[in-house]
Amino acid sequence: MERQIPRLVIGATQSGAGKTTIVTGLLAAFRKRKVAVQSFKVGPDYIDPGYHRLASGRPGMNLDTWLTSSEKLPSAFAREMEGAELALIEGVMGLYDGGRQGVSSTAEIAKLLGAPVVLVIDAKSMGASAAAIAQGFRDYDKDVHLAGVILNRVGSDTHEAMLKEAMADIGMPVFGVMRRQDGLVMPERHLGLVPVEERGGAENLALKAVAAMGEAVECQVDLEALLDLSKKASPLNFESMVCKPDWVAGKCRIGVAKDEAFSFYYPASLQVLEELGAELVPFSPLQDKQLPVVDGLIIGGGFPEMFARQLEDNKSLRQEIREKALSGLPIYAECGGYMYLMESLRDFDGGEHEMVGLFPCRAAMTSKLQTVGYIEACLLEDTVLGAKGSVLHGHEFHFSVEEEQAADEERPFEFTRLRNGRTYLAGHKLGQTLGSYLHLHFAGCPEQARSFVGACAAWKKSH
Repeated sequence: MERQIPRLVIGATQSGAGKTTIVTGLLAAFRKRKVAVQSFKVGPDYIDPGYHRLASGRPGMNLDTWLTSSEKLPSAFAREMEGAELALIEGVMGLYDGGRQGVSSTAEIAKLLGAPVVLVIDAKSMGASAAAIAQGFRDYDKDVHLAGVILNRVGSDTHEAMLKEAMADIGMPVFGVMRRQDGLVMPERHLGLVPVEERGGAENLALKAVAAMGEAVECQVDLEALLDLSKKASPLNFESMVCKPDWVAGKCRIGVAKDEAFSFYYPASLQVLEELGAELVPFSPLQDKQLPVVDGLIIGGGFPEMFARQLEDNKSLRQEIREKALSGLPIYAECGGYMYLMESLRDFDGGEHEMVGLFPCRAAMTSKLQTVGYIEACLLEDTVLGAKGSVLHGHEFHFSVEEEQAADEERPFEFTRLRNGRTYLAGHKLGQTLGSYLHLHFAGCPEQARSFVGACAAWKKSH
């Protein structure tokens, strides 16, 4: 199939250049102008798309050629563009940075989608050197259409004039000049930005931050020029993604842990479960005293370490999850959810908090990042995610370590790090409960999604 889809990639020279702030502001500004804009985030990030959603009014989606595949990416992208007029894609790290050999880099995604790139440059304390950087990025890969720049953290009119003159000398269009504004800095902690789920409440700090970003971008970026640029992208070729009738694994209800402690989910990944026949039922391990009536549970990642005392205090729900797991209810847990199913969690201050107690280990927070990167995971035994020998693509990102580890022969996964090839055994399995530090995207492993929904449907039928 072929379709004309206006689209733009907002990349950067490196992490911290300000692209998330600018993209969030662009989304808010375009929405204010009644443009139906769909946002995307390159890579496995869970948090940035939350700010995208607040700004655009549509769920932020992810584009990742390791978690899904480069062959399926154009089709998945086109599918999410139904009902939207403009695609705005936020890059990851620097334009050419990604996994090993550039896997899932912003440049790779831009080339796959044939999308023009606008480069964000942090111009603080920089003059003509900004043009040298822009020229280097433009010349590094001629297959990347670097169409112009947005200059960020510019200090004065004189500074702006100097930068624009240097860009004109190399024929580099300038689509915006953002002045230094300390109030636009987003709050961060150990895994990056503070999720929007934690910035709500009476003051609604996240919405206020998004509104401020929109106002700043509207005054300092040429929105019409960016919109015109997006419409110059060539028609996109992609294959239709039609779900086969025989693909449905069975009707069932799956409880999904969703609150401030557990918020790391890809919307498109959950959508796969629904297409396979599952009704997704949200519940809160922080607030709910009992589980909803369900045939399986998914407990995703998030920040249980920031809410460990509240999770501990909710004894009735912890006890029910433990009892359901021991009775055979299918449960799949990722990272923060995996930590929740351990015996205990030690927070950053050294406080020990009792958790569900299914897995014979405890999570301990550390002062530095333990693991980040893409992972190839092989199942060493049959699980709710499929048969022994199945190979999955995922990623790890955590500050905690797992103490009192089980014997190697008791582990359900063998992980291989993409970056350095290191292999190690990981995770835990108890009956139909499976957990590890792995994050998956079910659009990239639909057979595993089908296996889990099938296990939940079988549980429903037998109970």
